[in-house]
Amino acid sequence: MTANNTFIPVFLASWLQLIAPDNCFEEFFVNFNFFHMPCAKILISKCLGYGIICGSCIVKVPQILKIFKAKSGDGISLTSVTLELVAISASWAYGRGKNFPFSSYGEALFLAIQTTMIAFLVLYYSGQTTKGITYVSTYVACMAFLLSPQAPGSLLALLQGGNMILVSVSKLIQAVANYRNSSTGQLSVITVYMLFLGSVARIFTSVQETGDSMVIATFCLSSVFNGIIAAQFIYYWQSHPAVSNNNALSKKIA
Repeated sequence: MTANNTFIPVFLASWLQLIAPDNCFEEFFVNFNFFHMPCAKILISKCLGYGIICGSCIVKVPQILKIFKAKSGDGISLTSVTLELVAISASWAYGRGKNFPFSSYGEALFLAIQTTMIAFLVLYYSGQTTKGITYVSTYVACMAFLLSPQAPGSLLALLQGGNMILVSVSKLIQAVANYRNSSTGQLSVITVYMLFLGSVARIFTSVQETGDSMVIATFCLSSVFNGIIAAQFIYYWQSHPAVSNNNALSKKIA
């Protein structure tokens, strides 16, 4: 069976069109013009985008497992996690509302689920299960509205515009917490570095697929602050948080 006058099976052609849409499929797989630069950029962007989405499905799993193993969320700022969740959710709602390609924002869906789990676990292991359930329920209700047709476009744009501030503040709060504890606590090095690399790659894909200045600026800032936290892992690699600092942080979160 053929597709588009090629020897590529129809079922495979439909998948290839996800990364080489429209005329780019013809350029690559019909004309075999692999040096068509505009299409090459689209192909790279699509591959990076879907690669980021695949990675996002597991990017925070090491962090979740680390909390489970320690039975503690010590060293993790709930305020930082919440601000990060708001920023992720704003990107998700904005991308969906603007009908951007799923490859340009899809990771926000999976990051939101995992970040919500982290917030719940921080509350759960600090003895605040009821607050954790309320936290998750409130978040689900808010997202149900933001993803619905009733959500005003102006509100989604406002949330996306505020993302630059939210990303900066959330990462700075975590960086300051690391500095005060002289340790990265229960933060996962795998998660932090995957987030850093993903945000850097997203700068390129956002330029190619959305051209939206707010989205591009948000990922630029995210890369900078994720890089700061990644650097702290190197600086505090051999450090261990003092017990008093952990207890103080737990009380502060509670």
